[in-house]
Amino acid sequence: MLEQLEKFACRLSNLLEWVGLVAIMLMVLITCIDVLGAKLFQKPFFAAIDLVMLAQLVAIPFATAATLLIGKHIKVEFLVMLFPKRMRRVVDIAVHSLSLALFVVIVWRLTVYGYHLQMSGELSSTARIPLHFFAYGASLACMPVCMILLLNLARSIKAVSD
Repeated sequence: MLEQLEKFACRLSNLLEWVGLVAIMLMVLITCIDVLGAKLFQKPFFAAIDLVMLAQLVAIPFATAATLLIGKHIKVEFLVMLFPKRMRRVVDIAVHSLSLALFVVIVWRLTVYGYHLQMSGELSSTARIPLHFFAYGASLACMPVCMILLLNLARSIKAVSD
């Protein structure tokens, strides 16, 4: 069961990572077009700030799960390394539990926020793009993070019981 969840989470994380990568490339492209248009032709790219801002809202959460999978998140473990092995495993359980709880709350609140944005009809300032899609997208992108943290928690619990 855990292996199937892990495979699904990895595939979904890799797919979402590509979405984040496209958003980063879009940010670079829009910025280049805006700068060249403004400097060479005195015509800046319309709504460049809005589009770059919205691309950032896609890039960051959509790359989070992949970053977690490859272990590139910041860890502060200089003190924990001094603990006995069993105590380190207990700390891992606590950290994974708190992280999972945090991301469950993030998914929940982003979904609620997206609903409020949708009901109020909130749009970006110049491009007039509906913002609720981005809140829902960020919520969706945090779901694989929850799956990966749940897998890490299960592994930590298993390690303590061994």
